[in-house]
Amino acid sequence: MKRTLGGMLLFSTMVVILAGLLQLLNWIPSAVQDGAFQRYASIDEARMHLKSSTVYTPAYFPRSVRWPPSLIATQSRPYPAVVMEFSRSDNPGETILVITETALPHRPLVEKLRLTGIRESVRYEFKGRTALLEVGVCGKDEQCCRMTWSEGDVGIALVMRSSPVELVRIAESMITKQRAADPPH
Repeated sequence: MKRTLGGMLLFSTMVVILAGLLQLLNWIPSAVQDGAFQRYASIDEARMHLKSSTVYTPAYFPRSVRWPPSLIATQSRPYPAVVMEFSRSDNPGETILVITETALPHRPLVEKLRLTGIRESVRYEFKGRTALLEVGVCGKDEQCCRMTWSEGDVGIALVMRSSPVELVRIAESMITKQRAADPPH
């Protein structure tokens, strides 16, 4: 009788310990993933995840770009960042435009489109901002361009397989307010 009671007590203790370990193992992935790079179905979902209403999206898209984005992903740790990829309208499997938004001073997340060679680089003024506009090639020696600038504490980068004229139009449509001129020093 004494042996049975001791065995039941040991068994009960082991069940409680095992249940506690299972709860801990169940909690660890959610704690690690909170803030990690994650995909979303819509820009509104991404905004809610970042707890920010500011996710810069273009109002203008050329006919060659398909809406909605083929990829919307964000992270809040180790720093806030957003990536949106857009497909070519006549070939949904091919990425034509990538927009990244990253907390400064961090560099943009690795883009699916990368300039492999830069042929020309110029400062471009638009809506009270100064952007760096680069024209070059990516992938299979096709023309690509990249435009980068900062919006407060966010760095924005657009990379597109197209002419710089289209990319500038997209970038200008992302900004709704003209920045005030800097006061004289």
